[in-house]
Amino acid sequence: MLSRRFAFLDHPGPLAFAHRGGAAEGAENSVAAFERAVGLGYTYLETDAHATSDGVLLAFHDHTLDRVTDQRGRISELPYRAVRQARIGGVHEIPLLEELLGTWSEIRFNIDVKEAAAIAPLAEAIRRTNSYDRICLTSFSDERLTLARAAMGREVCSALGPRGVAALRAAASTSGYGRLLARLSRAGVPCAQVPVGFRGLRVTTRSLVRTAHAIGMQVHVWTVNDPVRMEHLLDLGVDGLMTDNVSGLRTVLERRGQWHPGSLAA
Repeated sequence: MLSRRFAFLDHPGPLAFAHRGGAAEGAENSVAAFERAVGLGYTYLETDAHATSDGVLLAFHDHTLDRVTDQRGRISELPYRAVRQARIGGVHEIPLLEELLGTWSEIRFNIDVKEAAAIAPLAEAIRRTNSYDRICLTSFSDERLTLARAAMGREVCSALGPRGVAALRAAASTSGYGRLLARLSRAGVPCAQVPVGFRGLRVTTRSLVRTAHAIGMQVHVWTVNDPVRMEHLLDLGVDGLMTDNVSGLRTVLERRGQWHPGSLAA
């Protein structure tokens, strides 16, 4: 059973995460999107970390500018003076992640570390803003996640990497994984952030949620935009949902009496 407690997770659940600020409602990972989510009452914002060729840390999902901005090119190969000219949807500047951390001291940020080059500037941004208790690290690379944890210089909240999620799913699906569960518990990782399914396999099941809870681990599910599916997952007992549909998730949680708006709600 996990003995560590993380301030990041200390909030009435289920936790509601505005994925990229609420991508379905426009201008993902822009200040405008994050402001909209905060105004709706969201305490948790999900975003991504990329660094330019000269080490400037951005809140941006893609490796390239091509999909969501009016410019082109790979961010890691461009200096910030070039990237800063890009506009999300032709309108919004790409925000600096450190500025987001500094703007809302009450808000918690779930940060997906997209490239190894972003780790050092991310650690520095968290140190300068003293945001250790307000961040959760995640990544689709176990190696990158390990490096990011180490770079922080102190223990911070983080999610399981892909191998940990696979181990949790195996333990939930098959008997005889007691040692594996014990090892997951000793690792001190307080949450599993998982999809509903992956490549035709169901990932988020009642058994997985029950298994995670048995070792004191929360389960957060991404990226859930359909209200019916939100209801189903909440009925399974998941501890958090990440959504592009920020208005829809708020409505579902309000109807269930489970909406806990932040102090900055409009």
